[in-house]
Amino acid sequence: MAYTRSPKKPAPGDLFIRFLFKMDAQFQQCLSRMEQWFRALEVSVPAPVKVPYLDHFVFRYREKTLEQALIIKLARVVTGLHSARLLLNHGFLQEQIAIHRMLDEFQQDITFLSIARFDQEFTQLHQRYLDAFYEEEFDNPSSPLLSTQKRPSIPRQKIRALIARKVAEIGAGDASRGAELTRTLNKSYSGYVHAASTQVLNMYGGWPPRFYVDGMCGTPHEVDHLIDLWNYFYRGTLAFHEIALVLKQFALADEVSQYSIFMQRAAGKEYTNRVQEET
Repeated sequence: MAYTRSPKKPAPGDLFIRFLFKMDAQFQQCLSRMEQWFRALEVSVPAPVKVPYLDHFVFRYREKTLEQALIIKLARVVTGLHSARLLLNHGFLQEQIAIHRMLDEFQQDITFLSIARFDQEFTQLHQRYLDAFYEEEFDNPSSPLLSTQKRPSIPRQKIRALIARKVAEIGAGDASRGAELTRTLNKSYSGYVHAASTQVLNMYGGWPPRFYVDGMCGTPHEVDHLIDLWNYFYRGTLAFHEIALVLKQFALADEVSQYSIFMQRAAGKEYTNRVQEET
């Protein structure tokens, strides 16, 4: 039967549960670091200001810069990782992967926007993206039904293609293969967002067979979702590194880079060495 795991120490001898708690401790440490980094980065751009709205006010970025957009996206990376961790710990694996699907787009957007500064090539696509990003939800706040706002949609494949092309230019991968891999992952994870049959049936099993609607702690799927979450935490550090470079906080960028290397080694991975050898 599915159960909810409380944040208590596991019983001695339960190696699998001990592994889960060890990984969770790493996630908590990483989140603590990310919140510190975020506070250092958010003050690098002009702060949001109060804007009148009906009989009260809302906060908005007056300048609407690319750098401010990066801070907004980064805030959601941090809250997304918090949310995915909590969902995993309570066995809600379908919902966890739906968050991963959101994190995919947040992290793609950060790389897409950062490229404009790294290459000093602010394209028309970047401008269209920012125009849509900062557009208000309702242009007639007194009556949403009278609003004429129609937020344009920037094709996700164009963002992925630009990223893949830039990755290929620095010799870190094949553009068409990279774009296809990202598209395939995006399509697969979208099944968790839209409750596609194949994905939802991963909730079915046990004896007697049934849908695990109260969480899937202790099921075979749990370890795969734990490993997948590590990937998103690691990619989160890469997003912080990119933004620190864009905002010219080079000491912070170096700190983030060193922490990402620590994460690799703690997990028995060596991405950094592999990239250095290939380049």
